[in-house]
Amino acid sequence: MVKNKFKIPDLNKSGGKKSKNSHFKNVGFVALILLFALIVVSAYAKPASLKTVAFSDVIKRANSGDVKKLELKGDSIDVTVKDSDKATEKSRKESGSSIYEQGLNKDAPVEVVNKPESNSGAIWTNVLLSLLPIVIITMVLIYMMRSAQGQGTQAMSFGKSKARLYGNEKDKVLFKDIAGSKESKQDLEEVVDFLKHPKKFEDVGAKIPKGVLLIGPPGTGKTMLARAVAGEAAVPFFSISGSEFVEMFVGVGASRVRDLFSKAKKNAPCIIFVDEIDAVGRRRGSGMGGGHDEREQTLNQILVEMDGFEQGQNVIVLAATNRGDVLDPALLRPGRFDRRVNIGLPDRKDREAILKVHFEKKPLAKNVDIDALAAKTAGSSGADLANITNEAAILAARKNQKEISSDVVTEAFEKVAIGPERKGKVMSDHEKEMTAYHEAGHAIVGHVLPDSDLVHKVTIIPRGGAGGVTWFIPPEDKSYHSIIEYKDVLGRMLGGRIAEEIVYGKDRVTTGAGNDLQKAAELARDMVINQGMGTKLRDQVFQVESGMMFDRMTHERQYSEDTAKIIDDEVEALITEAAERARAVINANKGYLEKLKDVLIEKETVEAEEVLKIFEGSHVPKSATLY
Repeated sequence: MVKNKFKIPDLNKSGGKKSKNSHFKNVGFVALILLFALIVVSAYAKPASLKTVAFSDVIKRANSGDVKKLELKGDSIDVTVKDSDKATEKSRKESGSSIYEQGLNKDAPVEVVNKPESNSGAIWTNVLLSLLPIVIITMVLIYMMRSAQGQGTQAMSFGKSKARLYGNEKDKVLFKDIAGSKESKQDLEEVVDFLKHPKKFEDVGAKIPKGVLLIGPPGTGKTMLARAVAGEAAVPFFSISGSEFVEMFVGVGASRVRDLFSKAKKNAPCIIFVDEIDAVGRRRGSGMGGGHDEREQTLNQILVEMDGFEQGQNVIVLAATNRGDVLDPALLRPGRFDRRVNIGLPDRKDREAILKVHFEKKPLAKNVDIDALAAKTAGSSGADLANITNEAAILAARKNQKEISSDVVTEAFEKVAIGPERKGKVMSDHEKEMTAYHEAGHAIVGHVLPDSDLVHKVTIIPRGGAGGVTWFIPPEDKSYHSIIEYKDVLGRMLGGRIAEEIVYGKDRVTTGAGNDLQKAAELARDMVINQGMGTKLRDQVFQVESGMMFDRMTHERQYSEDTAKIIDDEVEALITEAAERARAVINANKGYLEKLKDVLIEKETVEAEEVLKIFEGSHVPKSATLY
């Protein structure tokens, strides 16, 4: 086993240092403000103002004994009147002679005090006022220099990679922690072996693969599998999103790619994981910026780093995407992403294992049937299943339950699958009856047609954006669908609208079937264009490009106007046929429609078992059969 010593920076330490510097700057700023305030106060503070009186009046009162004390400071005189302890008046004598020469009697009952005039306060005030602008200008210059230095440092780090480094966490993700995805894990185990024992492969002349591309729908565990590869191999793991490479400035993304691979080579052997690589890996030449835009330069740098002149670097790039069809061909060639691992939606057995993993640390009641829940969740991803278990725990806590009961699990599953119930919405009796007929129409058509799925639940309680729901669940996972199955699905989609039409008349149908009609049109068009299931255009495919904008602008339609008219006719024929079959089924089983309508108005929700009892004896009319 290869041991690698690598050190991850302690973000807490750097954060502490930064906070201390910030604290120091704040204290210095406050001190500067206080110093400035002190200087201003010292410069402009004045003693308590004294009343100014005429010098002749002061001499007259002093000679008469009404003045207690005269304090001389040069030519300035502070006067303290009789019955007072401090000066209350001020005056000024003429310069060049004494106060006695200007009229004060020498035997007058007044105390005369001579104090030398001091200019030190004025001198210091003048010095401080002179230095104050210099200090302020100096501080501003220092601040500007530091700001410029910080911007320079930030500019230098602008092209640095933002990848996060993992590898020495206590709770590492291993393959045993991931339920399902058996085949995908087998493909990735070879990558782990490459990283742990590279010499074994080099001795026989085998080259370590440069990249592994994980392709699959959202929520299937692509990122988790990449973390498990790093955990199993015990090597550093650099994680980054494809969008983090791209900035508004051209060349920054390429610089970040170079910096990322440089760090990875220093920590080799290691793994670089690029999530959502289609953000930078889309086909070149399809954007409006030609080959000079930022995204394409970033892609070019990735191509060079993955298969450039430097060889022998034990750095494997794992990338994940939901759109493998839009990636540039240069990324997918041998020598770049040598391997592609397709991670599909889990089957029933895998769903059961995933549910057990997520319920493992939750107090689950014994009456919960995980196998039955796995059967119901066909088409769900691992993220969907995790959401169901979490919603079940939330509902149990909301109801103050110590355990997660079977009813709570069912409620959580239905909430995730078809939306939460909106019991607060008030419907009139007529709307309630119309909704009951609509949902009963879906149910009877879906139940009677032989290749339709099973009815799981019928409710007229609004859920999500729907006024009512008729829920069909397939009895088993299916990978393929026949024309007959699709036609039965079209029939049950139109069952609600046809039921309204039969009961209330053609001109009384409502907008409640808007979503049903939209989905039916999409399915019919998909049958004709993408699956070759038309009548006149059987086995011919006219797929519309779903790639980049420029491709859609130039290659949106790959067939003529005449063919487009035939496609429209084929779609119309499928919809018309489905409507006629639904009408035939409802007219032949109108009594069962009324029964289910009455039960729905009474109970609002009918489960699968009760639906089967209500529909006992219903049949398919000959006009609705396809064979």
